[in-house]
Amino acid sequence: MGNLFLGVFKRAGYEVLVSGRKTRETNLDIAKESDLVVITVPIRETREVIREIAPYLGPGQVVCDLTSLKVFPVEEMLKSEAEVIGFHPMFGPSVPSLRKQTIIVTPARCSKETVDRLTGVFTREGALITITTPEDHDRMMAIVQGLTHFVTIAMAETMRRTGIRPEDTVPFMSPVYQIETGIVGRLLSQDARLYADMLCLNPYVPAVIGTCREAIGETGTAVISGDADEFERIFGADAKFFGDFAGKGASLTDFLIGCMVKR
Repeated sequence: MGNLFLGVFKRAGYEVLVSGRKTRETNLDIAKESDLVVITVPIRETREVIREIAPYLGPGQVVCDLTSLKVFPVEEMLKSEAEVIGFHPMFGPSVPSLRKQTIIVTPARCSKETVDRLTGVFTREGALITITTPEDHDRMMAIVQGLTHFVTIAMAETMRRTGIRPEDTVPFMSPVYQIETGIVGRLLSQDARLYADMLCLNPYVPAVIGTCREAIGETGTAVISGDADEFERIFGADAKFFGDFAGKGASLTDFLIGCMVKR
């Protein structure tokens, strides 16, 4: 992500300095020399890096981060004297551009001018901006990331426990199942600790997973007992809750299936 945003800021006309494990410049060098300091390190290392540089940041500087969680990074950055703003890019470093990619912005202690200047760097490259608070961000991420990744990993773990390998199912695949297993494979091809941190360090995730387990338990009971009426009740309540979004989801997946068939 650091390399991706290095290019973004350079194209915006910034002179960019980089510190890392293999650079001559240290984090403190960056903190002392830069008007804008961007922290982009693994979630578990974010707090330590912020604490290292915070005492050296002054009122004339801006500090921000690109971490998937926002409450604890923002709290740490606020211990400095700099302006503070949190960013969360809702995509990985492999995207070809920022076009139509969402970046969540959590202004904490900064002027509107600073927010506009920095979000402008992203919107000029086509990014979509969502502005919220650190607390609301983490609460939403408990669903968007926590619930989604938990269910995805649960699917992989269930298949492993049954002993049915993904390749065993290939001759039986439907397009929807192919999409589902593709999402599982995409997640499992990445860094396990990244996902562990996103789920285990977000204080709102445990309650969501608890609700998920209850939902799976009640729906599972209906299926195992053969209670079709109860299953239909749950299904109908969920369909009503999703409303128009259900139809939009059908249209989107129809489009994806069409693209898959044409390949």
